Amino acid sequence: MQEKDMVNDYLAGLNASLTGYATYIAESHNTDLRQTLIQLRNQDENRQRTIYNYALQKGYYQPAAPASQEVIQQVKSQLTANQ
Repeated sequence: MQEKDMVNDYLAGLNASLTGYATYIAESHNTDLRQTLIQLRNQDENRQRTIYNYALQKGYYQPAAPASQEVIQQVKSQLTANQ
């Protein structure tokens, strides 16, 4: 397995775990458990950012093109209209 594959696989796993944490935190009734999950999520967010930056630096990951100001404004308008 190439380093690029390992980095991308690890990054995908971290992204999946972050999605799971959001659900578990939202549904947790126990305060101590909720705080523990928040701490774990924060640690994974830091790891994800570190691996993301590494992958970006190595050329293993290409982010999507930046959104135009028009698209950003359109999304903002849609999100605030739904509140």
